[in-house]
This record gives sequence, C-alpha cells and structure tokens, in this order.
Amino acid sequence: MSVGTGDADSATEKRSFPDLNPGRIVRGTLGTAGFLVLWWVASSLVEPAYLLPSPAAAASAFVEQLTMSAWFTVPLVGTEIRTSRMVVKLAQTLLHYVPGLLVGASSGIAFGIALGWSGRLDDALTPVVRVLRPIPPLAWVVFAIVWFGIGHAGAAFIVFVGAFWINVYGAYSGVEDTPGRLTEVASSLGVRADLGMIRHVVLPSAAPQILTSFRTSIGRCLMIVVGAELFGAPGVGYEILNASNNLAMDTSVAYMLVISLVYLVTDGAFRGLEGRMLAWRE
Repeated sequence: MSVGTGDADSATEKRSFPDLNPGRIVRGTLGTAGFLVLWWVASSLVEPAYLLPSPAAAASAFVEQLTMSAWFTVPLVGTEIRTSRMVVKLAQTLLHYVPGLLVGASSGIAFGIALGWSGRLDDALTPVVRVLRPIPPLAWVVFAIVWFGIGHAGAAFIVFVGAFWINVYGAYSGVEDTPGRLTEVASSLGVRADLGMIRHVVLPSAAPQILTSFRTSIGRCLMIVVGAELFGAPGVGYEILNASNNLAMDTSVAYMLVISLVYLVTDGAFRGLEGRMLAWRE
C-alpha cells in the first residue's frame, strides 16, 4: 500500500531528532505563546492573585530563587560551597533521584531479563510480582521513613521502587518478543550457553523496549522524587510544598518549572543517545 507524501513527511518529522524543521518550530512557538496567553488571562481573573500567579510573577520568582545564594555540602567530601539557592535544591533532588534511578533501572532490567528468559523462574515469581507490582511507589514512603529516616536514602529508595518495576516489564516484554528464529540460528552457529544467547541474541533484540522503558522511567521517577520530597526530604519537591504553605505560589510554580526543565534536558539527551545506540537496526 502506498503512503501519501504528507504522511511520509510527517513520519520523517517524527523520527528525526533533534528536529530543526522551521514548520515545527513555528507551530511549537505559537502553541507555547497561546498557552502563556491563556495562563495570563486565567491568572488575571482569579482573586486573590496568589492563588494563580501570572507567568510574569512565576518568572520573577524563578529569577529570585536563581540569584539567591545558599550553602551546599558536597557529598562524601563534606566541603561546603556557596551557590544559587535553586541550584542547591536541584542538587539535593538529584542526590536521591540519580542513584535511585540508576540502581532501580539496572536491577529491574536484570530481573526482567531473567524472568523473561527462564520459564521456571517466571512461574515461581509471577505470583509475587503480581502482588507487589500494583503498589504505588509512594505507598512505600512509610517504610522508607522507618527504615532510612527522612533524608536522601529514604527518597532514593522510593525512586528505586518506581524505576525498578518500570524497567522490569520493559525488559521482560523485550525478551518475550525475541523471535524464536533468532535463537535457532544462533544455536546452529554454536551459541549454546544461556549467557551467550542472552548477550548475542536477546539483548540486541530487546534493546528498543529496554531503552524505551528506561526513558519512561526518567520522567516517571522525576514525578516520584517530587512526591517523596513532599514528606520532608530536602530538594525541589519540599520547596514546592514549603512555598505553598507560606502562600508563595509563584515560588512553587518556579520550582515546578525546574522539574520541567530537568526533564526536557534529560529526555532530550537520552533520546539522542537512544538513536545512536539503535542506529545499527536501520
């Protein structure tokens, strides 16, 4: 079946990254401008004004927090440095976001591959997985506080739980979807051991789904870490709650925008890396 020129162009636009297509840039700019106008109109109709700060108020609060100074203790080294207050809060968030994401994702990928490859292991652990998987990561906050206290370790544990299950199912699905003909060909070429088959056949075949699940966990875990910090762990999430308690909603919006910026940067960077890693499939 032939594909129309418009459909082909649209598909090409969706695949390319980064995309500097002028048409898409113009449409994106217009959409953003429209959103800002609606935000400004809505904020002008709400009284009192602090209930919905205007874009200008949020931008002013962003600059204020960015230019305010605060002390940050460098982990492991213990050295204190003076820098932007917003940078300090973001660094505190990253201290439990990054370890929780990386450890949770790597553990989840390994566990998912093992479940997908071994039928016996899958049969033995599926009941347990089905019981634990539906539990939201934030439901583990009470245990995180009891086990690790209110701090970086507890918040990292919550992020770990979220990243773990997302990547378990991504890796599991990728292994299950590996075509049987690939393993048959590899076996005929002398690949017999399980580790060899996983390394040379399963991982390359499952790579797109594994990478997609990791990319999904990048964004989902940013939501989770903010939720975990609402219970007292230092970082951006706690600042959002603390500012709202003081009715400084413009400051809350400013820190919400920080999370958005972090997501845009990390997702864009990983999307580019993902394209390079899967270039061999094209």
